[in-house]
Formats: sequence, structure tokens, C-alpha cells
Amino acid sequence: MENNNKPAVPSLFEWAGGMAVFEKLFDRFYDKVLADDILEPVFKHMSPQHRLHVAHFVAEVLGGPKLYSESEGSHFQMIQKHLAKHLTQQHRKRWMELLLETADQLQLPDDPEFRSAFLAYLEWGTRIAVLNSNLDNVDEDPDMPMPKWDWGVPGGPYLG
Repeated sequence: MENNNKPAVPSLFEWAGGMAVFEKLFDRFYDKVLADDILEPVFKHMSPQHRLHVAHFVAEVLGGPKLYSESEGSHFQMIQKHLAKHLTQQHRKRWMELLLETADQLQLPDDPEFRSAFLAYLEWGTRIAVLNSNLDNVDEDPDMPMPKWDWGVPGGPYLG
């Protein structure tokens, strides 16, 4: 007989501490972005809701509630927001550096398993953002599902 009493593995979202952690992370992070010589020109015209939308998007991808996809946008719309922004590897690397620095300052979990999965998602997502930012349009399904990221699932991210 199978043992169904195994404890449930928390999502990356739960392991990080929940929505308040993601909202605080991206709020503090975007304060740094707006004070940064490399990133400020790219983000100086962002909407006041940008920080919250990104926090909700990342939280949802990492297993959190569907706040972004149910009331703020879709994965396709997120892709659209990056079109023709002409982001560079320098922008991407600095974005990553400031976000990881903020995660350390807020004491997000620093165990290797969490940080490996968190970093892998950020690398994947920022590289896609750079690619899309150098296009004028994308031939993607507007109903494409949100990506979902978990604890080192073989084969990388899955959609759906």
C-alpha cells in the first residue's frame, strides 16, 4: 500500500515567504533601478503599478496565486511590453545583479536549492526579455499559458 502521508513540498513562492516578500523585493529593487546609471534610462517612465505587476508575475510563475494572470495581464502581454525596448546584455546583467543583491538584503532563503531555482528562472526570463526587446513583434499565441517554475524540474520550465 502506498504512503500518502508524505509532507507536501512547498512551492518556490511559499519557500520564499509569500506575496509580502515578493512585493517588498520588487519595491526595493525598483528603488535601486531608478538610482542606477545603466537601468534608470530604461525604467524612468514605468507606470506606478509596474513594481506590483512584476512582483505578481514572478510570484505566480514561482507557484503563487494567479493575481497577475487573472486581473493584470497575460504572459503574451508581458512579452509585448518588452518589444522594441532594445535591451542589452549589460541591461540584463545589471538587472540581475541588483535583484539578487536586493534578495540578499531582504534575506530571501539562501539555501542552494532555492537560490539555484530562483536564479535559473531569472536567467531564463531575462534572456527571453532581451531577445523579445530586439523585435518589433512576435508570432506567439495570445493565449499562451503563464510559465511555471519549480524545484529543478528536469527539462526546464513548463507552460500550462
